[in-house]
Amino acid sequence: MSARTKGRVREAARAIEVVVSWARAQPDVRGVALVGSYASGRPRLGSDVDLVVLTDDPEARAADTAWFTGRTPRSRLIRSQAWGPLLERRFRLTSGLHVEVGLVAPSWAAVPLDDGTRRVLAGGCRVLEDPHGLLVAAKEDATR
Repeated sequence: MSARTKGRVREAARAIEVVVSWARAQPDVRGVALVGSYASGRPRLGSDVDLVVLTDDPEARAADTAWFTGRTPRSRLIRSQAWGPLLERRFRLTSGLHVEVGLVAPSWAAVPLDDGTRRVLAGGCRVLEDPHGLLVAAKEDATR
């Protein structure tokens, strides 16, 4: 792994910790998972950080993104998109690293999984916060 990629991985870890520490303090957040190349341990220099946040009110969390931009200096929201029930908020850090946060209701992780959720979780998933076991059960179902 190149020195630049190692630096990017360290920066990604800081961004992940920002989201996880924020999530732990929110009563409406039911879980956080890292998905994609960072979760599977195969990030490249151009990889983005992909997080899924299970929340009771995805619309409210998606409407006010200060919970991320206020904790990551000089970050900015660069895309808002809906993927079915998942509301994507993509942020760009000053280094160029993209952090994609998917905000979705806990039912997204309900077993049995729908095909879209299964594909996301089967592509690499690391459960970061899961006080109710929703994401652990979903990950197990996705990898069967």
